[in-house]
Amino acid sequence: MKSKNLLPMLIFAGFLMSCSNDNPDTLMEDMPNENVITYQQNVKSIIDNNCISCHAATPRNGAPMPLVTYDQVKNAIQNRGLLNRISLNNGNSLLMPQGGPRLPQASIDIVAKWQQDGLLEK
Repeated sequence: MKSKNLLPMLIFAGFLMSCSNDNPDTLMEDMPNENVITYQQNVKSIIDNNCISCHAATPRNGAPMPLVTYDQVKNAIQNRGLLNRISLNNGNSLLMPQGGPRLPQASIDIVAKWQQDGLLEK
């Protein structure tokens, strides 16, 4: 009776083992991580909606630099203290956007996570 059950199990096991695809053209090296924050998908809209009025291609209202491109925003995070400036409390004269109000905490958290995730563009 045991031999009757063994043959179907061996056939089934052989079937399962044959179901693989090792074709290097179809394998993904890195699975996309949907929780990673990128400039294009998450940060650009925050900058465009809150910073571009002063930090345009030609800065206005005393803004020291444009924040129009990925490289400009990345540089502002790395070298100009942008994350610190948007994280200040209302009423602080250094708060950005200038004159406030402070960005919603959710937006600040996105920018902070973008920095933590490596300042990825796409």
